[in-house]
Amino acid sequence: MKKTITSLGIALLLFFFVCTPARAASPVIEQGVFAGSVELSGKTEEEAKAAVESYISGLQDTQFTFTIHNAKETVTGADLGLTWTNPEIIEQAALLGKAGNFVVRYKALKDLSRSPEVYVIELGIDDEKTKQLLMGYKARYDETAEDAVITRSDTGVFEMSGGNTGISLDVDASLQAIRSFVGDLAEGSSERTLALSAKIEEPKGNPSDLARIRDVLGTFTTSFKSSSKDRAANVANGCRLINGHTLYPGDTLSVLECITPFTTDNGYYLAGSYLNGQVVESLGGGICQVSTTLYNAVLLAELEVVERHNHSMIVTYVNPSMDAAIAESSNKDFKFRNNTDVPIYIEGKTVDRQITFTIYGEESRDTANRKVQYESETLETIPAGDPQIRTSGAPIGVVENQNAHTGYKARLWKIVTEGGESTRTEVNSSYYQAVPRIVTFGTATADPNAAAIMQAALASGDIDYIKSVAAGLAASAKANADAQAAAAAAAAAAAAQAVPPAQ
Repeated sequence: MKKTITSLGIALLLFFFVCTPARAASPVIEQGVFAGSVELSGKTEEEAKAAVESYISGLQDTQFTFTIHNAKETVTGADLGLTWTNPEIIEQAALLGKAGNFVVRYKALKDLSRSPEVYVIELGIDDEKTKQLLMGYKARYDETAEDAVITRSDTGVFEMSGGNTGISLDVDASLQAIRSFVGDLAEGSSERTLALSAKIEEPKGNPSDLARIRDVLGTFTTSFKSSSKDRAANVANGCRLINGHTLYPGDTLSVLECITPFTTDNGYYLAGSYLNGQVVESLGGGICQVSTTLYNAVLLAELEVVERHNHSMIVTYVNPSMDAAIAESSNKDFKFRNNTDVPIYIEGKTVDRQITFTIYGEESRDTANRKVQYESETLETIPAGDPQIRTSGAPIGVVENQNAHTGYKARLWKIVTEGGESTRTEVNSSYYQAVPRIVTFGTATADPNAAAIMQAALASGDIDYIKSVAAGLAASAKANADAQAAAAAAAAAAAAQAVPPAQ
């Protein structure tokens, strides 16, 4: 019976310890409780919250240094919108050792007597505010890398100048870095400097590269002696715009980008050019001779041709398939890549109505035992066909003549001779449209008899006869106009003599 009473007492005691509800909460936080480095011991919940907020306020006033490449920017926590993101830890700290049954409370207090309880303060930033700050840095410090510029003097010496390092601030990566940086502050980090994430692009070109540009890789010349004054000016202008370009290994040059826009401000004049099988006047007419001459120099230098188009009709300054057309309206471009390991320099000159492009670099080919040449092969010749007669709204007597163009199918071969043996590789195939001679006659006149005579001549289909009739009608119209003008002048003079002098 005594044993039973003892067991019952132990059971009741355990029930009391385990099941007794929490006592009324003490107004202050237990000893040994911290939020980060802020001690909360002995503080009420409101006092503890105020203490942490005071700590956060101090961080907002703290200055930090951000480095962007070689630049530095000083900011404060307030500039970043620094904030406390987990204020609920104060409530948790206030309940520590006070919530739960006796065993839970007892264990919590016992743990505090052995070591302090430290709640982590989680810090955050205002992403939008910080991003705007970073965008300001980006606008201030971003720079495009500028490669060193190489020039060739009249004495043939290459000189280098310029070259600026490029920088591009990575806003998203920098934002993430600032988040982590601020998070470390809550854990007691004393670091106040952060390098923002930026991509640094070093300029191309250095003295050792310059020293390797010494050999002629390819040179080619075409003549424009038969060109009009304006066409010759366009050729010289296009050559000027390309001259002096440097291509570093892997770089691609677009001729269209170099020479456009085709405007008078950019040095161009109206001259004949091809458009849909016709010769028309356009700003920059003749520019294709520039790209064609450069194309052949590129072939001889054995650089990589990225894009090339033949003309719609045959040109006279190179053989078929050796041309390279440029057309802004149809996006025809000539592009090539420096596929060597050394920078190349492009020199363009116009002398005595001849244009020459020379490509300089480092010769790595066995030029003593290896020969490269190009051969144009005509596969088919397409007759131009019978002449065509057209009319326009120009006055009678105006005659426009477009010469016939024979059509061709052709291809270009690269022939490499080495060790007495030759190999042939097809470079391109080209098709040139056949266009008949087109003669356009003006038909505008106020004289119905002249109009009838002109229409009768046109019906004959004989170009020479139509020309003679048109010339006669134009001469007759001019004579009539001159006679009428003379008669009007005589009448005016007579009228002036008939007027009595003023009294």
